[in-house]
Amino acid sequence: MARVFTRLGKEITIAAKSGGTDPNSNPRLRTLIQTAKSENMPKDNIERAIKRAVEKDQSDYKEVVYEGYGPHGIAILVETATDNPTRTVANVRSYFTKFGGTLGTSGSVDYMFDHKCLFKVKSKADIDMDELELELIDYGADEVFKEVDEEKEEEYIMIYGSFESFGAIQKFLEEKGLEIISGQFTRIPTTDLKVLDPEAKAQVEKLLDKLEEDDDVQNVYHLMEQ
Repeated sequence: MARVFTRLGKEITIAAKSGGTDPNSNPRLRTLIQTAKSENMPKDNIERAIKRAVEKDQSDYKEVVYEGYGPHGIAILVETATDNPTRTVANVRSYFTKFGGTLGTSGSVDYMFDHKCLFKVKSKADIDMDELELELIDYGADEVFKEVDEEKEEEYIMIYGSFESFGAIQKFLEEKGLEIISGQFTRIPTTDLKVLDPEAKAQVEKLLDKLEEDDDVQNVYHLMEQ
């Protein structure tokens, strides 16, 4: 939970820094606050993250993406938010090296992932999914479907769209009166690679775990089939 709060806190700070601290005039920040609430992030944490964006003594976070290959040729993409890129790249490179991988150059594996936006919306009993999907396609969505959370006994609408369509889809959903539970960016592998040897798979997983443990790392994506 602390890991999720840290990641969301950085995203909120970055959004507030670039688009202003007022959620009413900053759509990205507004969605991130909703996402944070859905993860039960305390209100105080959210407010501190927003405040950090305007505090003069705070270092700026920079979003940096690192690409490379793990052991057995598994492509890995690492998204970071850091106030010290020199430290972050040194750490990321050391993890790849330690576990039998290599850190690559920009663009070396990025093309193997589709950069998408993803919205989770509260479903309504009277909603026409076919009509909603047709409308959303005009705003950049390419996949719309329902998903049931059996634990919470709630039904949601999941919407995937192009990276560039985030703002347009968010605006449509808000104007439609649909409740956005969360909105985020994600990367979808264009292909999956099977690692059949259990020891080899464990080696890749050790690298992935080490990367995800780093405080500067926001997200880790890879091509290994789960």
